[in-house]
Amino acid sequence: MNSIAQAGEHGSPPSTMATDYTPRRIVSLQPSATVIIERLGLLDRVVACTRYCADVCPEAARGRAIVADSWTAQAGEILAAKPDLVIASVPYQEEAVGEILKAGIRFLGFAPRTLADIYGDIAAIAGILGAAERGDAVIGKMQGDVAAIATRTRGTTGPRVYCEEWGKPLIHSQRWVAELVEAAGGEFLGAPGKQTTAEQVRDMNPEVIIAAWCGAGDRVPLEKMVRDRQWQDLAAARNRRVFCIRDELLNTPAPTLVGGLRALGHAIHPDLFPTAEGIRGIAAPVL
Repeated sequence: MNSIAQAGEHGSPPSTMATDYTPRRIVSLQPSATVIIERLGLLDRVVACTRYCADVCPEAARGRAIVADSWTAQAGEILAAKPDLVIASVPYQEEAVGEILKAGIRFLGFAPRTLADIYGDIAAIAGILGAAERGDAVIGKMQGDVAAIATRTRGTTGPRVYCEEWGKPLIHSQRWVAELVEAAGGEFLGAPGKQTTAEQVRDMNPEVIIAAWCGAGDRVPLEKMVRDRQWQDLAAARNRRVFCIRDELLNTPAPTLVGGLRALGHAIHPDLFPTAEGIRGIAAPVL
């Protein structure tokens, strides 16, 4: 007779052993997921990530396999890391999503648009990793930092701000960037995440221009951008308020956005925020 039946005969409930389904081997296909996991203090569970993750979280590349990201994911690479969870986020390609699903591993996919979406993604990752309280703390810290800057800019007159996440074609920054611009005391111009043209931007005549091109780091050629688009007469160009903010500070939907908010604060209200990291302006008016 087996031990479970024997236990039942003696009047005590059969013993059961709890199974831990918490993921222990994670493949992260987007820097935002890697940053969130790092802020949760669980980076040791990441067994593979992308080369872009190292730009935002340098320690992520140490001793881990490097795989293609959500845009170019390969099932073979994912399977080779033997994960029990794959986390990806926008932007996706249909073929890449197919490769992720083909791997047959538990999969979390995110497509945030707003700050509220990002807070929800942090909570979701923390929850599935068994770290809900840590997730609440990360969200609370991020919300507190955003609120503190919004409080400092309350009542100020916001300059018109054009934010660009890509230059060919011209694409407005995402909705969460629009929220950050407003928190920093500016007026976001245009439709978040939509294409525009140099002519349309010229017609809006922004007082501040922010370029944060995906994948470009801090290497946007500001003077060339202004010259090639014939933006020399825009208010932003005349007053030398054309800036590059490091890509990962505005385009990574994770707690690193607080650094982007501080940079926006410096660009929009330098009197309130005289210094910030990750921002660079044009050296002289462009002729």
